[in-house]
Amino acid sequence: MSGNVGMEQLIPIVNKLQDAFTQLGVHMQLDLPQIAVVGGQSAGKSSVLENFVGRDFLPRGSGIVTRRPLILQLINHPHEYGEFLHKKGERFTSFDEIRKEIETDTDRITGQNKGISPLPINLRVYSPNVLNLTLIDLPGLTKVPIGDQPPDIEQQIRNMIMTYITKDSCLILAVSPANSDLANSDALKLSKDADPDGIRTIGVITKLDLMDDGTDAREVLENKLLPLRRGYVGVVNRSQKDIEGRKDIKAAMAAERKFFLGHPAYRHVADRMGTPYLQRVLNQQLTNHIRETLPSLRDKLQKQLLTMEKEVDQYKHFRPDDPSIKTKAMLQMIQQLQNDFERAIEGSGSALISTNELSGGAKINRLFHERFPYEIVRMEFDEKELRREIAFAIRNIHGIRVGLFTPDMAFDAIVKGQISRLKEPSLKCVDLVVQELTNVVRNCSLKMSRYPRLQEETERIITTHIREREQIVKENILLMNECELAYMNTNHEDFIGFANAQQSSENPSKSGRKLGNQVIRKGYMSISNLGFMKGGSRDYWFVLASESLSWFKDEDERDKKYMLMLDGLKIKDIEQGFMSRRHVFALYNPDQKNVYKDYKELQLGVETQDDMDSWKASFLRAGVYPEKVSDSSNGEEGSSEGSTSMDPQLERQVETIRNLVDSYMKIVTKTTRDLVPKIVMHLMINNTKDFIMGELLAHLYASGDQNSMMEESPEEARKREEMLRMYHACKEALKIIGDVSMATVSTPMPPPVKDDWLSTGQESPRIGHSGPPSPGGNMRRAPPPAVSRAPPPVPIGGRPAPAIPSRPTPAPPGRQGNSGILPPPLIPSRPVPTVPPRLPDRPHVPQRPY
Repeated sequence: MSGNVGMEQLIPIVNKLQDAFTQLGVHMQLDLPQIAVVGGQSAGKSSVLENFVGRDFLPRGSGIVTRRPLILQLINHPHEYGEFLHKKGERFTSFDEIRKEIETDTDRITGQNKGISPLPINLRVYSPNVLNLTLIDLPGLTKVPIGDQPPDIEQQIRNMIMTYITKDSCLILAVSPANSDLANSDALKLSKDADPDGIRTIGVITKLDLMDDGTDAREVLENKLLPLRRGYVGVVNRSQKDIEGRKDIKAAMAAERKFFLGHPAYRHVADRMGTPYLQRVLNQQLTNHIRETLPSLRDKLQKQLLTMEKEVDQYKHFRPDDPSIKTKAMLQMIQQLQNDFERAIEGSGSALISTNELSGGAKINRLFHERFPYEIVRMEFDEKELRREIAFAIRNIHGIRVGLFTPDMAFDAIVKGQISRLKEPSLKCVDLVVQELTNVVRNCSLKMSRYPRLQEETERIITTHIREREQIVKENILLMNECELAYMNTNHEDFIGFANAQQSSENPSKSGRKLGNQVIRKGYMSISNLGFMKGGSRDYWFVLASESLSWFKDEDERDKKYMLMLDGLKIKDIEQGFMSRRHVFALYNPDQKNVYKDYKELQLGVETQDDMDSWKASFLRAGVYPEKVSDSSNGEEGSSEGSTSMDPQLERQVETIRNLVDSYMKIVTKTTRDLVPKIVMHLMINNTKDFIMGELLAHLYASGDQNSMMEESPEEARKREEMLRMYHACKEALKIIGDVSMATVSTPMPPPVKDDWLSTGQESPRIGHSGPPSPGGNMRRAPPPAVSRAPPPVPIGGRPAPAIPSRPTPAPPGRQGNSGILPPPLIPSRPVPTVPPRLPDRPHVPQRPY
């Protein structure tokens, strides 16, 4: 495919740009504009499109030939062939075969009796001599239906054309034949509707060689009559006889050039006429579009270049085998690790803070103050089991005798058992802290991934140190627990003593567990055991107070759904379902009473495990404790003896010991909750931080060869090479953009013209009325004075005058018309009003017909 030299010159420019951006991995989308031809039937639209491409491949004939839109996609490709969308995979190497396939597919959809269809034919033409463009050949407007055409054929074609030419990226070639009235041009009217400002419209005048002898379209082509913003280009297409005689496009262009040079009315504008000039105009529009996209591409490249500058400066003079560079890099990495670890534990105002989840010091804080207290309380308050143990202890101490007094040995035995049970939650807290510290170290060492052996060795050294400190911490926690077991300090200021315990046994209300009417926690939860229709799938806003749990529609707390009193309720875990993503726990009544409406338990769901632990700790503060099932190791008889068959005296003794144990365990629990976090903080977290700050570097130097430790990973070497390649490719692309800007010229947009004639031109009859002249009439250049004068009046009689010679004469001879002798006609250079004024200082001159 050849014939459009300007397009072939643009191809290497576009290819250079695309190659440069492909190397960068940057998406470059030029989106060259579409080119659509519109006009009346048999105006020569398909010929104009073919001439632009430079090959003969579209159907020809008389009447309506183009009956379906043809969307022609030109694609730059090393090989030349065509491919239809409705015949994917089948390649057409002959353009005659392409033409036949277009005709065949048109008849397949529309029939052979002049029917039309809006269903487009999609044709892709691959060639090394084209740009990536889209050309659209549209059916010509017709007013009278023939054959199988519908009655509203004109409106259907008009709507079909408007769907394509209203796009801002579409250049419109408004094709009008010279041997018809231009003022009634459907092409210009459609173009005006789709492009009111005339920015995308180029007028094309065809069939200049078929005008009547003595007439020409000179003033229209000079854009003096019926002006367009981008003006007009005249072309001479091949006739049907030329097409049937296989006259190629190159020979047709030569004949067209000869016509313009030989015609007296056009030879002075021959350089701005013809198919080659139309190709240059359209190619210039493509060039303008390319140049308009260059600034945004340049900005994108410059931003990318600036982001790479800092890293590239390090890489430019980087020598992987230089020991000094390795030592410097190692020191920088360790220093970075120290800063990151300290910020992760102590917190910071850095912009790198995670907003998705708790981590580091914040998570350890939650472990200390929510998870750990919950684990302690869950083991401490097992009321039924505790009373049962006290009863057995008192009976076993009395033995065969009947005890008259409450034995203090029962208090020691029960308290020691309760204190020993504090070991498990304390050690579990240490394990969780160790796990989080390990995660912090792993995250902080990710920046060392450039040197994988250094990263691995650093993690190993710090993790080993944490494990060593873990053993020391656990030993100290066990030592603290043993100290509590070694001596019962019943003289503690917070211990209630025997007398107060007896008084409390007479008043069984547990006065120390409520917090007044204080609000403990607020947040969103869902009610999991409600059906979908009852609102179980949505989240409610819950407010937990010391005596009640209320929930509302939202956090405004206006629409209260329910208030649940917490007295007598317990809490338990619910096993997570297979498809459930939420963590669920439940409130229930040990006496099997309904908790909420007809439900025995209220199942509450939260998003994360951390949320569930936090809510459980809050319920503990409100006096809602978990309850364990009593083990039946002593059988039903022992269970009944320890709980339901106690005599009043034993029951008072159990209550007294229970109050003493409760008072003393509050002291021990308070001490444990306070000391365990302090021991972990001092012996593990702070010690690990000091180790990283002061001893890590020495351990690294002592662990082995620093050169092997500082070997780059293959991924890092590839990253460095890729960064340098991208940097140089970016600079090369900027240079290419500069070269393209220098090698191409952008033409400015022509100024607006007065084209209001388009709004009334459709109503102007061709003969006998004062409307804009058309190419079919006698068009001549007007003398200079006529530009500022009023137009002549309407001729008398309504008949056209004889044709005027095409070359002007200095002394116009008289000629006989309907009104006698007529002087040379005066043609205005702009649209004329409907009713022209009369000037008193000029003689009456009748107007020549159009």
